[in-house]
Amino acid sequence: CRDNTRDGQGEHRGGRRTSRRRFAGAAVVGVWESVATMGRKRGESSGSSSSSSSSDSSGSDKGRGRGRGEDRDDGRRREDSRSQSRDRDREGSRERDERRSRGKDEDGERERNGGGGAKGKKDDKKPSLMERTKMLPVGKAGGAYIPPFRLKQMQMEMQDKTSPEFQRMTWEALKKSINGLVNKVTKPNISVIVGEIFQENLVRGRGLYCRSIMKAQLASPAFTPIYAALTAVINTKLPENGETLLKRVIMQFRRSYKRNDKPVCTAMVKFIAHLINQQVCHEILGLQLLTVLLEKPTDDSVELAVSFVKEAGNALQQLSPQGLHAIFERFRGVLHEGSIEKRVQYMIEGLFAVRKSNFADFPALEDDLDLVDADDQITHELSLDDQLEPEAGLDIFHVDPQFGEHEEQWASLKRELLGEEEGDDEEDGDDEEEDEDEEETEEKQIEQQEIQDQTETDLVNLRRTIYLTIQSSMQSDEAAHKLLKLQTKPGQEKEMLRMIIECGMQEKSYMKYYGVLAERFCKLKKEWEEGYNDLFAQYYATVHRLETNKLRNVAKMFGHLMHTEAMAWTCLEYIQLNEDDTTSSSRIFIKILFQEISEFIGLPKLKSRMEDPFMAQYYSGLFPRDNPRNTRFAINFFTSIGLGGLTEQLRQHLRDMPKMIMQQQQQEESESSSSSSSSSSSSSSSSSSSSSSSSSSSDSSDSEDEKKKKPPAKKQRRD
Repeated sequence: CRDNTRDGQGEHRGGRRTSRRRFAGAAVVGVWESVATMGRKRGESSGSSSSSSSSDSSGSDKGRGRGRGEDRDDGRRREDSRSQSRDRDREGSRERDERRSRGKDEDGERERNGGGGAKGKKDDKKPSLMERTKMLPVGKAGGAYIPPFRLKQMQMEMQDKTSPEFQRMTWEALKKSINGLVNKVTKPNISVIVGEIFQENLVRGRGLYCRSIMKAQLASPAFTPIYAALTAVINTKLPENGETLLKRVIMQFRRSYKRNDKPVCTAMVKFIAHLINQQVCHEILGLQLLTVLLEKPTDDSVELAVSFVKEAGNALQQLSPQGLHAIFERFRGVLHEGSIEKRVQYMIEGLFAVRKSNFADFPALEDDLDLVDADDQITHELSLDDQLEPEAGLDIFHVDPQFGEHEEQWASLKRELLGEEEGDDEEDGDDEEEDEDEEETEEKQIEQQEIQDQTETDLVNLRRTIYLTIQSSMQSDEAAHKLLKLQTKPGQEKEMLRMIIECGMQEKSYMKYYGVLAERFCKLKKEWEEGYNDLFAQYYATVHRLETNKLRNVAKMFGHLMHTEAMAWTCLEYIQLNEDDTTSSSRIFIKILFQEISEFIGLPKLKSRMEDPFMAQYYSGLFPRDNPRNTRFAINFFTSIGLGGLTEQLRQHLRDMPKMIMQQQQQEESESSSSSSSSSSSSSSSSSSSSSSSSSSSDSSDSEDEKKKKPPAKKQRRD
């Protein structure tokens, strides 16, 4: 019934197809007839009335009739061939159905025969999982794809752990594991991936690791620093892996450079740069690479060289400054030649700007990727001219006759690398615990010790942060708010105050922005006001070292702080205005300082402040009265700068000075005469006392009676 139904369906479909074809044939015939009529009309309009033309037209009509008959015959032949092919298809489907039915019948008979007797014959046994796996289609890499659950099941069924089949399974598992770990590595989880990748047999999978890391780096060049850091960690434990990878990278660069394959060449150049940053390869390789790229400069080669210097310039500046200087001189020569495009010339100019900033935006190692100490790193000294062997055979599976021994050796090496060795005795374990406790206590003591940075790296970073904060602010209030939020250590506040002054010094002309910012800090805390007082003394003492522009900006800034009452005027005590204690720079500083103050508060108010008796002790250096020479110098100085009104008291003092000198001389003379008269009176009194003592000694009793009777003698008065 099924065959009859199929035949009926086939005939029905065939009938529909035949009707469609007939309709198509009729349409073709109609088209030919229309073409023929158009040809006849053209012939009638263009032909002549001769008999020859009529005979030709009749002949052409007969030819067209024959053409239509031939077309019909061709259509019939095509229909016959198609019907024959349909018949063959129906016969083939009928034979396939018969084979299926016969197979089902044979299976049923086999089951019935096997159910009555033993469990089954050995020939009818179901194939094992390994045999079914061998029948799987072969993949691109030479092996069949095996799902993970089936792979575990196959490994459990395997009895011989050294057989080629088991070795192939472990090889495929190793390849998949290394590829997965390399593709998963990122900056946050690189420390975890390092521990996991050392669980795999990297000695056997050395070629697999190199192939996987190069493929991943070529696919995503942005992750090149991460792949280089992972390679640096593996290179410290297994230097052969790092050397093999470096060889392949160099050979890949050579190949791509010869083929002018820019994407691959760019990726390899970046990889070499970061391997130099991690000190996996020697810096001489980078200098050779730059020399090759700049030997015959083109737009692409110069672009590659610029990108390489940006990536590895920081490391080359530390490891080989002379070599980097030579490379930059070559860049300068290429720029002067002008044989490259403007775009590449701008790239070179940008590279010089990066060098001027000491590669601040392109650090050699990021903090998260600095995983290896410089003492533990192993550097491979390979060059572009060496004859290198890529060891391509490591990427292909080979049967290892000593597979078991090699696996045991890797297991012991892995325990040594990961520090998994444990003591056999309990005493050894106790000793290790005690040692660990001692180490922990020592580490705590070391941490508690105060570390002093003699390189002043923190200070440089703080100054850079303060400078960028000040320059990035639009207003002084915004800058003050940002600077107050900085986490400064005790003792670094003075450095912040100094940076405000130095930022103002760098400007071409004085900007009130910095004066207002310093004023705000002075008014916030008394300690910061005293800090600016100390800075005034320091800058005045070293003012001769400043350029004229910087000197003017500093003087105007301190003048702003003084006329806004942000800083006390007691700082003027550091100034001694005389010819001996001042220089040309210090006199310019004083001139600009007082002109700035008088410009804002006016000369009368400034004069009243200078004549304040409570502050006279602080202004004694500005208005000296100890020596007429110094007084005249101060008067002439203030008069020359247009502030002669401040010197009225000095002028009066200078006029009164002769009278004061005469009075001092008279006082000195009177003091000298009084001292001489006192000395003569003392000598006469001493002589009278000696005579009285002698008379009293001659007759003491009589003198006593006489003294009782006679009154005492009166002293003569001296005029």
